[in-house]
Parts: sequence; structure tokens; C-alpha cells
Amino acid sequence: MPGLAVLGLGLAALLGLGTGTSLCLSRQLRMQGDYILGGLFPLGLAEEAGLRHRTRPSGIVCTRFSSLGLFLAMAMKMAVEEINNSSTLLPGLYLGYDLFDTCSEPMATMKPSLTFLAEAGNGSIAAYCNYTQYQPRVLAVIGPHSSELALITGKFFSFFLMPQVSYGASMDRLSNRETFPSFFRTVPSDRVQLEAMVKLLQKFEWNWVAALGSDDEYGREGLSIFSGLANAQNICIAHEGLVPLLSADALQLGKVLDVLHQVNQSNVQVVVLFASSQAAHALLNYSIHHSLSPKVWVASEAWLTSDLVMTLPGIAQVGTVLGFLQRGVQLSEFSQYVETHLALASDPAFCASLDDKPDLEEHVVGPRCPHCDHITLQNLSTGLLQNLSAGQLHHQIFATYAAVHSVAQALHNTLRCSPTSCPTQEPVRPWQLLENMYNMSFRARGLALQFDASGNVDMEYDLKMWVWQRPTPRLRTVGTFNGSLWLQPSLMHWHTPGNQCEEGQVRRVKGFHSCCYDCVDCKAGSFRQSLDDFVCTSCGQDQWSPERSTRCFPRRPRFLAWGEPAVLLLLLLLSLALSLTLATLGLFILHRHSPLVQASGGPLACFGLACLGLVCLSVLLFPGWPSPATCLAQQPLAHLPLTGCLSTLFLQAANTFVESELPPSWATWLHGHLQGPWAWLVVLLAILMEAVLCAWYLVAFPPEVVTDWTVLPTEALVHCHMRSWVSLGLVHITNASLAFLCFLGTFLVQSQPGRYNQARGLTFAMLAYFITWVSFVPLLTNVQVVYQPAVQMGAILLCALGILAAFHLPKCYLLLWWPRLNTPEFFLGAGSRDARDRGGSGSGEGPQRNEGPSTPQPDAQ
Repeated sequence: MPGLAVLGLGLAALLGLGTGTSLCLSRQLRMQGDYILGGLFPLGLAEEAGLRHRTRPSGIVCTRFSSLGLFLAMAMKMAVEEINNSSTLLPGLYLGYDLFDTCSEPMATMKPSLTFLAEAGNGSIAAYCNYTQYQPRVLAVIGPHSSELALITGKFFSFFLMPQVSYGASMDRLSNRETFPSFFRTVPSDRVQLEAMVKLLQKFEWNWVAALGSDDEYGREGLSIFSGLANAQNICIAHEGLVPLLSADALQLGKVLDVLHQVNQSNVQVVVLFASSQAAHALLNYSIHHSLSPKVWVASEAWLTSDLVMTLPGIAQVGTVLGFLQRGVQLSEFSQYVETHLALASDPAFCASLDDKPDLEEHVVGPRCPHCDHITLQNLSTGLLQNLSAGQLHHQIFATYAAVHSVAQALHNTLRCSPTSCPTQEPVRPWQLLENMYNMSFRARGLALQFDASGNVDMEYDLKMWVWQRPTPRLRTVGTFNGSLWLQPSLMHWHTPGNQCEEGQVRRVKGFHSCCYDCVDCKAGSFRQSLDDFVCTSCGQDQWSPERSTRCFPRRPRFLAWGEPAVLLLLLLLSLALSLTLATLGLFILHRHSPLVQASGGPLACFGLACLGLVCLSVLLFPGWPSPATCLAQQPLAHLPLTGCLSTLFLQAANTFVESELPPSWATWLHGHLQGPWAWLVVLLAILMEAVLCAWYLVAFPPEVVTDWTVLPTEALVHCHMRSWVSLGLVHITNASLAFLCFLGTFLVQSQPGRYNQARGLTFAMLAYFITWVSFVPLLTNVQVVYQPAVQMGAILLCALGILAAFHLPKCYLLLWWPRLNTPEFFLGAGSRDARDRGGSGSGEGPQRNEGPSTPQPDAQ
């Protein structure tokens, strides 16, 4: 505001010289006029200790001066003088005023209120049956400042239907037209302010808060409304309590400390304090002295600009203070007006021109403002002067100014004034003025205002934040509220040291999301997108991030690559198994006419070894980038050759069982059907059965190439997805059945002395098969998905090596190092003629016993 910057210097010059000099400021608080307006202002403060110990209804002495009340009274004076000097609102008429001190106490407020209702020219209140024609000495009342006083005066004035316009009482209960039919105000209801607070909590996601209210009508009602609004928005109130008013009583001090203890126990970082300035002063004073950790305080309007609170020593320790103030129009000339009238109060010539005769009211009520006549610069709060200079009190000053204009507009409407004159008529009575105030529109400094049906005005709010400057904080506008909340985060500075989190951290209340904050690390898979984020942003499906990251990274595809150590080891194992298989096959082909090979099945044995080689080669389908073709081919190409191998072993087991366990007549007949074309037919049927199962598997449970984004932290796993365990068991049915029949047919067979024990080799080969695949199932379920193809490769190779080592390699050993045992008697159990008859038949062992060679016989197994 122009001129406010020099107000402090002007007051120093004017009042510093007047130290100890009597002023005539209190005589400027009344002025005669055609219509008188009463004014109730907190010009002084009473000592609470004295009030608590009153035993008689004696008067109250206001021992302390309130500079805020003086500024508000000056605002009313300026508004009345401006209206009187205007030729449009009340032309030809003059408003007067009678301003009194409320001492911020109900008892002190009642005396001037009774005076206002005294009959004009009489000074007393008469008892009448009908007050329609009653003419009190004032037409309307401006004030009081607080809701607690307005609750008392509002009912009192409403009995006489005298209009009362408050410039500061904001309790929602005052909107009740049945209880307060003549009450109006130029400030919004507390409900609007509380709705704005809830919007603020929602905006910052502060959903774990403490809610405190002063232990008076104002605080209790505000706390009740806030609790209802907060619960409706799922805001959890961790602690709710009342703060006693400032008192020297030890019990009251103990209650304040108890409230602080409860707030600390609730472990909250945000405190909504809807309290009077006295209660806020008590709570914050003790929080400073007891080193309460810094909080975010969401302040009610009653203490947000309170000089009593803002001048507390160490107030910067409390943390961050936010609150809403209704927006008004700055009165640029107000500072000059205050300076002029303070200068006039120290001018003896001006004071002499005033009527110094005490009026009738002062004989009853006492001096209007005894402190005002003895003020010095020290009496005026330095903090309040700074607030006035910074425009922090303009909303209260404008509210007072607008209250006067609302009454003047109602009088204008009642008298039906024109721009040039007001028709003369009988004096207007308060109830007649009241009729024209309901839903009335009026203007104050160009701002259009209107009383609604409840006597409230609809005004926007500014969100204010305390900015710490010595000796007192100043207010900074960081947002607005007009039904919806708009913020300027860049202007907000929080109490957290450094005002910044580290890289990859966001600001959050403990356990919840918030910007009054602890710094919380962003978890893996999320990142902090910007400095103003309150929650971490999740990475996309094809991205990853480490903890405390500020960006996401693309996922690399992962599959079982050829160059991985596990694959290289398995390829070495494949080389070993395939080399042994091919060597065995070559050796069998080279000795294909020998009794050993003929006893092993002859051509069927070579076919089985060839199938075993194909089983080994099938593992080459598992490494590398998966494709739909390889996924479909893996299981069929691994198990079909294995079926061919196992079917030849089944024929060997069947021959051994028939020769050893069945009667000779049955054995001869079955033995004939297990040789030649019938044997190849059995192999073909087994392979066809497995082919049918594999075809069913590919149709009913087709594997597919899947990209899994979740199983690996930084990579995208590309693999062949097995649809179910049923699909895996499906391709094992034929092979498991053949292996079980082989094992069952050879496990209990008694070997014949002097002959090669072929049954034992088959038994161990089938045990190797079962051990491999039974172990494969739990291993496959517990290993990482990326290594499941390697587990299948290992199972296939170990199964092939087990069959090769248990059944074929011992025979290779005999072929190479014990060739003299390669006789029909040792392997076929018959003479040379029988051996020739059996050549190329693929039969098993003969029924005859071997006489045995003269040399020692090694055990092939």
C-alpha cells in the first residue's frame, strides 16, 4: 500500500515526542450524526487472573492495550467519514458513530450493548409489550470482532431486531436465522474456511493429521465441522483435542502439555489448529519450550495474523504455518488516515476544539479507550506495524470498512434516496433497516458483495504461508480458494532442512503421501519424475529402474543364450553322450553278426542307438532365441526318438521275461512273436502312439513364445511357455509306460549261471530313466524360468547317458576287451546251430544253459 512503508517512522516521530503526554484520541471515537452507528472493538485486554476470581458483579478493568482494535476502529471512522463526504450514498444526511471497547470479554461487551439499546435521549431501556415504535440511540451495530462475543450480542440484539454486522465473527452457528435473525457479517462462515482446509489436505494427500481446537465455542464448533468434513474425504484424524485458553492456572498448563504429548504420540506431521489467538499462543509457546518437532500447522484465520502469536520468541521453530484469509480490497489511503488522526490527537489546538465534556455513556461504561490517550510507539506492536505495512491486515480492515458500507446501503434503500437527496420522513427504526438488509447487494471500493439468506457474504480466500523474517514472520500468498483450490508450489518453502529430497526420493508423510515430508526412496520399478512429485511414477512394462532412480531404462531381452556357462557345460555333456552313442552304434554295426549284437537285438539294437543319438541331438532346440517353430518341436523331437529307443529295450525285457519266467510251451509261442516283423511292428506301434500323444499335445496345449516382463528385475524373459503340467505329462505317458514294463519284466528275473545277465542291465537303465525324470519335476518347478530350458536339456542328456551306460557300454567293453566271450553259448544260451538259426532275428537269450568256457568268466555288469 502506498504510504504504509513510512507509517512506522511517522508514528515514531509523532508518538515518541508524546511520551507521558495526554492525547485526545479516545474523544475521536464518537461523533454526532443524523443516524448513529454503534461500534464494538477490542481496544483493550483484561487480565484473566482477575476475571477468574471475581466475587461481585463489579466492572472490568482493561489493563492492556490492543493496537489491532485501534486500527479496526480507525477503519470504521474512515468509512463513516467517507460516506458523509460522498454525495451519492446518503446525500444530505450524516452518519455518526459511538465506538466502545469490548476488552475481548463478554462481560465488558454487555455494557456498551445495553447502552446501544437505550432509548434515544433517555439513556435507559424501558420495558414495553411492543417495541415497534421504540427508537434506540443507535440504528445498527458494527462488530464485535470474535465469534464468542457475537454469540452473546447476536441473541441480545436479535430480540430488538437491531441489525448487527460483524467484521470478524465467523462461526457457522451464527448463520442460523432462527436464533440470530438480525446478524450479518462481512466475512465468510467458518464452514467455507474449513472446506478450504480439507481441500488443502486432499491436494497434498495429507491423510494422517491431528486436529486441535480452542476450548471455547469457536474452537469446539470448528473442530466438529472439520471432523465431519475430513471423515467424508477419508482423512484420518490421529488425535483430536481441545486447547485451553491462556491461563496461569497450573491445571490449565497441564492440559496444554497433555495436548502436546498426545500430538507427539500420534506421530503426525500435520496439525490443524482451529483456535483463538490466546489458545494458539498457549499451545505454540509450550511447543517451543518443550522442543516439539517441527510440524505443518494449518491455521484458522483467528490466529494466522495474530500479533500475539507471531511475536512469540522462537516462533520459527514450530515449522511451517499455512492458513486461509478472505480476500479483500486494500485501502491504500488507510495508513495516511491513521497517521493523520494520531497526529491530530497530539495537537493541543485540535484537542481543545473537541467537546471534552464526558457524555452520559462514559459515566456508566467508563472511558471508551483510556489507553488510547497515553499510547506511545512502545504501546503499538512493532510486529503489527510491520504487518500493516506489508498489507497483512487489509482483509480485517476491509471487512470493517465493508460492514459500515453495508449499513449505509441499507439506509439508502430504506430511505429510498436518490443520487441527489434522501426524502425526509420519520426516523428509521432498526427493524425497518433490517428488512432491507436481507439478500441485499452493496459495493465497497468497487467490490460487489451480497448478503445471502443466512447473512453471509461470498468472498474468495487467499492461501497464506508464513515466511520467516526477523523479528516476526510475514505472509506470502501461495494459492487461492473459490470453491476449488489453486496452488503455486514454487512459492512454498517447507520446514524440512534444505527444502529438497535427494535424488530418487519423493516427499511423503510417514506412512502416507505428502509434501510436508519425510523423504521416501522410490522403489525399484518406479522413479521420481520431477522435483514437485509427491508419489513415485511407475516405469512402463518394457522398462526397469533401480531404487532411488530418476529415470527408467529399457529392458534387455533375456533367453537361454548359446554362450552362457550352463549351455556350454551342457554342450560338452552333449558331445560326450553323442560321441559315446555314435561309437557304440559304429561298434555294433561292425560286429553286427556277433552273438553279442544278436543277443542285444541285432538291427533293433542299432535302431535303438540311432534313436538315442537323435534324443541327444534334440537338446539343440532349447538354447537360443525361442521361435514358434522351436517351441512346437522341442518336446516331440525329444520324446519320439526316446520312444523308439525304449521300445527296443522293451522287446529285450519281454524276451528275457518270457524265457525265464513262463512255461516252455508259452515261451516258444511268445518268443516267435517277439522276433522279426512282429518286433518291428511293436516298435512302430509304440512310436505311433507317442506321435498321437504329441499331436494331441500340440493341438490341445500348444506351447508359445512368451515375453515375461515381471520375472526378472532388469530384463524381459523370452521363453517357450508350457501351458500346464498336464501337457508335460502327456508326452511322457508312452515312454513312462514302456520304462515301467521294462523294469517290471526284468526286476525279478533270475539270471542263469554261465550266461550274460542282460536283465540286470535293463533294470539299471530303467532306474536311470526314472531317477532322471522324477528328479526333473521338482527341479523344474524351483529353478528360475530362464534356466528351465537348461534343466530340460540336462534331463534329456542324463537320461540318454544313463541308458547308454547301464545297457550298451558294458557290451562295448566285452566286444573290445573280452572278445573270446562273444559266443552263442554266453549270450544266446545255445549251440552254433541255434545261433545260426537266430542270426538277424533280433531275438533275446536262448533257453539253454551255457556249459561255460575253460577260462574264467567275467561278470559283464
